[in-house]
Amino acid sequence: MSLQFDARKAQTSLFDALIAARRRFGAKKPILEDQERNPLTYTDLIRAAFALGRKIAGFTAPGERVGVMLPASSASVVTFFALHAFGRTPTMLNFTAGIRNLKAACELAGVQTVLTSHRFIEQGKLHDLVDALETLTKVVYLEDVRRTIGLADKLFAAAAGAFPGKFRAATRPSDPGVILFTSGSFGAPRGVVLSQANIVSNVAQIAAHIPLDPDWVMFNPLPTFHCFGLTGGVMLPILTGMKAFQYPSPLHVKQIPPLIKDTKASILLATDTFVNQYARSAEPDELSGLTFIVCGAEKVREETHNLIAERFGPVPVLEGYGATEAAPVIAVNKPADNRRGTVGGLLPGMETRLVPVEGIPGGGRLLVRGPNVMSGYLAAGGGLEPLEDGWHDTGDVVSITEDGWVKIKGRVKRFAKIGGEMVSLTAAEDLASAVWPDCRHAVVALPDPKKGERLILVTDRQGAEAGPLVEHAKAIGAPEIAVPRRIIRVPEIPVLGTGKTDYVAIQRMVDAELSRAA
Repeated sequence: MSLQFDARKAQTSLFDALIAARRRFGAKKPILEDQERNPLTYTDLIRAAFALGRKIAGFTAPGERVGVMLPASSASVVTFFALHAFGRTPTMLNFTAGIRNLKAACELAGVQTVLTSHRFIEQGKLHDLVDALETLTKVVYLEDVRRTIGLADKLFAAAAGAFPGKFRAATRPSDPGVILFTSGSFGAPRGVVLSQANIVSNVAQIAAHIPLDPDWVMFNPLPTFHCFGLTGGVMLPILTGMKAFQYPSPLHVKQIPPLIKDTKASILLATDTFVNQYARSAEPDELSGLTFIVCGAEKVREETHNLIAERFGPVPVLEGYGATEAAPVIAVNKPADNRRGTVGGLLPGMETRLVPVEGIPGGGRLLVRGPNVMSGYLAAGGGLEPLEDGWHDTGDVVSITEDGWVKIKGRVKRFAKIGGEMVSLTAAEDLASAVWPDCRHAVVALPDPKKGERLILVTDRQGAEAGPLVEHAKAIGAPEIAVPRRIIRVPEIPVLGTGKTDYVAIQRMVDAELSRAA
């Protein structure tokens, strides 16, 4: 069902957008499910949000930023809407970021209460995180809250479920919809404040870009502390009538493919790393029922495209591009127009500017503006750093075709100056991926007294040598300065909870290895 994007219609609060979806697609339509296999309808979701939200409102204040530390699950979604029903701001905490980053996030956002679950903490062995958070915040377990829900709460939820527009807290589209934290793949995470209209707008933009069928099922194994998982895996399906199936961890490579088949999933949302692993683990009929796969957060390798096509038939892998600051989707390929090597067409409503970067021809540093671009970054003391004239600097160097298709050349930080020439570290990684497609690779640059900088390849290919890289570079006409000559072999390339390469950890590994060798 293809729609026209209307920026004015997207100026609505998140809870009102949920109410509108119920009205449009039917109160009894199953819209949310997780591994417990207990589907919730729109009315179930709204009632549950009011019942839980009423209890949370008893120990939090209106407008308070409340921490949410939960995996992708029905409970996470209900909690998100429960906070909105009573005018609180969900602050999604990345439980894979480590104690230091987690505490810093709570301090920056002024989080006084964190909502989590006994079961999640036990299964994830996250007791150390809870101990650390309890020095700053009050940690509240949802199982304990639910046990206090009595008859009066249920009667309230039933009435509110029948007339949600009268019972929900009055908020403005410009009010905060969520606080998220950037991935931290290149440095310390930053707090991003997305307005309610930012998220609703991004959903509307995607729905206007790709025809969506309300009968489809979205399978989301990505965490809701990541914007791709939250907007793409939760808000997009629920606000457009598709069932959102939530799975708590993308790491369960053997369990996910049969569940994709069993849930009759139409769309799989993941990263290249995980899709590649699922494809290798899956039986031929377990992914072949998908209509398409959407990948973001990292580049989709040619090998992944080919692997899916060879094993599962015509299931397109659509690469997209976004940023937490853009709620997150900026561009994405289409099932009917899937151009490999690009991150797809710009979404309707996106404005772009390309700022020339010295030494990098044929593109520029991408700035974006649109209804989905954030209110601003969290400032120290809990304030907001708004964007200048609404423009967000992505830090990515891209080229854009006349019809709005985007190709990523690399991050500005991911270029090295070698002998006066700008060299893309991403292109250097692509060389390694072409030579050893079954392995993972990361390239970093270090200062070099003679050439300015030099490239270091970190790889899990145990027999990796520079020779095959040089030969491949010659064969495709790539400059030899783009070939890393120093190679560090590791058992595993570190990744973040979202599947992105963790370049901060990579840099530490390289520094440690070179210190040992010195």
